[in-house]
Parts: sequence; structure tokens; C-alpha cells
Amino acid sequence: MVQILLVGLGAGAAAALLFASLVSGSIAAILLFYLAPLPILIAALGWSHLAGLIAAGTAVAVVAILSGAFFIAVPVIAFGAWWLGYLTLLARPSANGSAEQFEWYPVGRLVLWAAVIGTLVVAAAVPNFSADRESLEAGLRKSSERILSDQSIIDLLVVAVPPAWAVFSTLTNLINLWLAARIVRISGRLKRPWPDLAGWTLPPAASSGLLAAAIAGTLLPGLIGVLSSAFAASLLMAFAILGFAVLHAITRGLGSRTVVLAGTYAATVVIGWPVLLMSVLGLVDTVFNIRGRIASKRGPPNLPTS
Repeated sequence: MVQILLVGLGAGAAAALLFASLVSGSIAAILLFYLAPLPILIAALGWSHLAGLIAAGTAVAVVAILSGAFFIAVPVIAFGAWWLGYLTLLARPSANGSAEQFEWYPVGRLVLWAAVIGTLVVAAAVPNFSADRESLEAGLRKSSERILSDQSIIDLLVVAVPPAWAVFSTLTNLINLWLAARIVRISGRLKRPWPDLAGWTLPPAASSGLLAAAIAGTLLPGLIGVLSSAFAASLLMAFAILGFAVLHAITRGLGSRTVVLAGTYAATVVIGWPVLLMSVLGLVDTVFNIRGRIASKRGPPNLPTS
């Protein structure tokens, strides 16, 4: 218990320093800010969710004391990281006679939770800028006009910034979770077996239903519409990540696999819009099980005869 307490306090202090780096206002500081959940996740995955909870509470308390203010986005990020760590190690005894001793919390649900937390971060940050949609858009427009002169681009940014925040938060949640799991696995402290990242799925009813509700919510006025667009963007990113998993799975065994994967990732990073195709691929797989259909056509893998 003493070790868990010390690890939690140390991880919380490290996370608080990363949160506080935002004060400098540099690009590097913003990246460090989004890495703040990493120590919390390492504590949660490597020791216990209690260590992660102590780390999250410590980080929030230290930031509040040092800044003299309470920024609601900080506890959302910190306790969101603890929650992801807690769910990652959530398991129940296997009841289907499988060789696996435990059934672990599904990867797809972790991705879905990352999208939810990404949206909550935006919801927590918005009140720091305004209390209504009009004030938020006016503030974003004023900030954009300081660096841009093209009115059409400014209009696009005003609409795109909240969804972009949510997408970035969703991605950083998942990147931090992956990094923490890799670090803890290398140390030999990860209790959960490493999953097949090309085989995970999103829960069909929950993910599709939430996406439909979020898209419908974008038509509503006020901040509800803004936050709905942020949630829809987060969910589309979750489906895009699933699309990449599908691409990894269906290209297994192909001679051109490396070229296809490298080209897709490069195109997504350079021009961006292919991520929408990946979202569609993820949606289609959720409904029609593309990976299962292709696997059944290929048949079982050839086994060596000697």
C-alpha cells in the first residue's frame, strides 16, 4: 500500500508539471500538456487503478494550488486517464471454456470511452472561453483574425475548431494509453495480455447509435450543437481508427501489404481527407463484418507439414 501511495504521488506530481507546461504557450508546451495523462496511466496499469486515482487527484490538486484557479478541463483529463486505466485492467473469469483465464474489457469499448472523454474535455474547456455559442464563435473568430486575413478560411476555422479539439483529445487519449501499456509491458508489470490490435471491434449498437444521435444533435442551436459536432467528430475518429485496424487485417498475407499501409498512412498525414475513407471502412466493417467475410473466404492458414 505504501508503494502504491508513493507511486501515485510521484506520478501525480509528474502529470502536474506536464499540465503546468502549458503556461509557456509554445507548441512544445501544448504537446507536453497532452502527455500529462501518461504518468497517471503508467501508475494505473503498472501498479493498480488506486495508484492511478491517487495520481489523478494529486495532479489536479497541485495544478489548482500552483495556478490559484480551478480549470475544469484538468480534472476531466486526469480522471479520464485514470478511468481508461481502470477499464483496461477490468476483467472477469472466462465462462466459455476458453484457454484464456480472463475475459478482458474489450478494446473497442476503450476506444469508445476515449472518444467520450475527448468530447468531455472540449465541454469542460468551452466555459473558459464563453457561456454561449455566439460568444464562443466570436472569440474564435477574433483569435483567427490575428493570424489570417482570408475570411472564408476564418469562417471554416470557427466551425472546425471544437470538433478538431475533440478529435485531437481522442487521439491523445489513445496514444497515451498505448504508450503507457507498452512501457508497463516492457517493465513486466502489465497484467493484461497484449491484444490483437487488428482484430478489435466497436460495439455495433452503441457506437452507431451514438454517432447517429451526435449527428442529429449538430442541428440543435447553441452550445449543444457545438458539443454534438465535437462528439460526432470524436466518434468518426474512433471509426477511422477501426478502419485502419480493418486495413491491417485484410491485407495480411498480401505481398503489397507494406506499400498499401505506408501509402494510406502517408496520404492521411499529408492531405488528411483519407481519414474519412477510413471512417467509412470502419462503419462498413461494424455493420457487415468485412474482416470475418474475408477471413472465411481465405480459409484457415496453411500449417507446416514437417
